[in-house]
Amino acid sequence: MLFNSFEFALFLPVVFLLYWFVFNRSLRAQNLFVVGASYLFYGWWNWRFLLLIAFTSLCSYASGLLIDRFRKRGGERISRAVSVGNILLNLAILGVFKYYDFFVASFAELFGIADCDSLLLRIILPVGISFYTFQALSYSIDVYREKLAPTRNIVAFFAFISFFPQLVAGPIERATNLLPQFLRPRTFDTAQAVDGLRQALWGFFKKIVVADNCAILANGIFDNYENLSGGALVIGAVAFSFQIYGDFSGYSDIAIGISRLFGFSLMRNFNYPYFSRDIAEFWRRWHISLTTWFRDYIYIPLGGSRGPKWMVFRNTLIIFLVSGFWHGANWTFIAWGGYHALLFLPLILSGRNRRYTGEIAAGRAFPSAGDALRMAGTFCLAAVGWIIFRAETIGDAWRYVRRIFSPAILDRVALGGSYESPGINAAVGVAILLAVEWSQRTRQHGLELTGRAHIRRRSVRYAVYYLLILGIYIMHAQQQTFIYFQF
Repeated sequence: MLFNSFEFALFLPVVFLLYWFVFNRSLRAQNLFVVGASYLFYGWWNWRFLLLIAFTSLCSYASGLLIDRFRKRGGERISRAVSVGNILLNLAILGVFKYYDFFVASFAELFGIADCDSLLLRIILPVGISFYTFQALSYSIDVYREKLAPTRNIVAFFAFISFFPQLVAGPIERATNLLPQFLRPRTFDTAQAVDGLRQALWGFFKKIVVADNCAILANGIFDNYENLSGGALVIGAVAFSFQIYGDFSGYSDIAIGISRLFGFSLMRNFNYPYFSRDIAEFWRRWHISLTTWFRDYIYIPLGGSRGPKWMVFRNTLIIFLVSGFWHGANWTFIAWGGYHALLFLPLILSGRNRRYTGEIAAGRAFPSAGDALRMAGTFCLAAVGWIIFRAETIGDAWRYVRRIFSPAILDRVALGGSYESPGINAAVGVAILLAVEWSQRTRQHGLELTGRAHIRRRSVRYAVYYLLILGIYIMHAQQQTFIYFQF
C-alpha cells in the first residue's frame, strides 16, 4: 500500500479512529490492533510476504529470551551462539531473497557459463526486507550487549517489527528507542499530532511535486543518455539527485509524521544533506538511521576511528561497500559505496573528516561565499555518485560521466516538448524545497514551528498549508513508486 494512494487515504483515518476510540482502553488490545493494521498494510502487496516478516519477528523475539536465559545460567558461550545464530539466520534469509540470483549470475558470467537459468530462483523481493531485517537484528544484538532487556511481550515485539508507517522504507528503528514505546500506555497529544500532520504534508510535497516530477526527467534522460547532449545529462544527474532526496526524505517525513498521530516518536532520518560542506558532513545528514546502524554494529566493532589512519580508512571502506551492497544486488551499488569511501580518503588523511559538525551559516540568513562553494562542490560530488547509483551497469555510469566531460557538453540541450511541464514543475518544486529547508535548517522538518511564532503567524501558517496542498494538486506528476521500496 503506497502512502500516495487512494487506498491509504482510506486506510489511515479508519486506523486512526479505531486506534484512539475503540482499542484505546487496553494497551495490549491497542498493540494487537497495530499488528493487525500493519499486516494488512504490508500484505496489500502480497500476502505471502507476511509469512516471512512473521518468521523473522518470531525468531528475533525467541533469540532475545534465549540469550537472557542462558546468560543468567552462566552459559555465556551458548548465549553468544544464539545471538550469532539469529544474525546468520536473518542474513541468510535476506541473502536468499535479495542476492542469490545476483551471485549465481555473476559466477556464471565470471566462468563463462552460458546457461544458468535453471539455477536461478527468480523469486519476488519482499518489499522492505532490508529495513525490517536490520531492525530485528538491532534487537538481538542489543539484548546480547545488555543494552536492552529482552521483552516477554510478544504482541509489543511484533508491533515493533511491523509498525506500518516505517515498515517498508524506514527509518530503521532501534529497539532501544521504539520498543519501549509499545510497552507503555499512550495518550493522544494534540500538539504532537498537529506537528506530525505538518511533517507528513511536507513529505507529501517532496514526494509528489519534487520527486515524481524529477523522476520523469531523470528516467527519460538516463534511458536515452547516449543520444543526448552533455548539458542534458547534467540536468538528468541533478534531477535524479533531487528525485532520490525528495522521494526518500519525503517518505521519512510522512512516516515520522504519521507515527506521531499514533503517539510514537521515530528517529530523524535526514538533516538537510544537500547543505553539507563536505562529504563527511553529507553522510552524517543522509539516511541517518542506516549510517548510524553501520557505525554502531560494524564500524565501531572493527575499531572505528581508533588506530592508524590506514585502519580508519579500511573500516570506512568496509562500511561503505557493505552499505552499497545493502542497497541492492548490482555492482553499481558496490561501486557507489567504493566511490564515497574514496571521497573520504583525503578527509581521513588530513584529519578533517569531522570538521563540519555545527550549524550551517549560524546566525546568518545566507551562507558565506566559502560555504556556498563548499556546498555546491559537495552536491556535485554526491550527484556523480548518484549517476553510478542510478545507472544500469558500471559501464553505463562511466559512459554517462565521460559524455558530460566531453565536447558534448557544448551541444544544445533539447529534451523535447513532453518534458516541458514536468521540467517546470520540478524546477519550481526544487526551488521551494531549497528555500523552505534552508530557512528551517535548524529545525526537525520543513514545516516545524517553534516558540511564539506558533501563535503570532497563524494566518500565514494556514496560507502556507493551503498553498502546499494546492501545489500538490496542480503540480502532481504520474504516480511513482518510492525508490527505496526495492531495497
